[in-house]
Amino acid sequence: MSVFAEIAIVVLLAIGCFFVLVGSFGLVKLSDFLKRLHGPTKATTLGVGCILVASIVWHARSGDGLGLRELLVTVFLFITAPISAHMMARAALALDPTQRPAPPGDGEARVVADPGNDDVAASRQAAPVVRDDAAPAAD
Repeated sequence: MSVFAEIAIVVLLAIGCFFVLVGSFGLVKLSDFLKRLHGPTKATTLGVGCILVASIVWHARSGDGLGLRELLVTVFLFITAPISAHMMARAALALDPTQRPAPPGDGEARVVADPGNDDVAASRQAAPVVRDDAAPAAD
């Protein structure tokens, strides 16, 4: 096996182990269920994916050919992890709707159109265009 392939395998294993560790740490340390859901579904999926790619490279370089088992596990992992996370989040929100985050834009002030209000109509008019590159007036 070439030195380049061995270095690639070691790097993929190190990156995979790092992401699995970060995902596991997030699962244990984060406070809320919806926050803890990100640990195993995001980081750990990437970590296990790197480890499986390292296994595929190892078996391909050692003469065993592409491992069908690793390919199937990778496909199964990347298909099922987002679906299961989505289902768990929906179940958690169905059990406790107070955990639902506020929709975007709730903190912004909203202008309600009033036909009798001239200020709203005036604010909808286009602002005048000011050009910075206009030639200065001659003296």
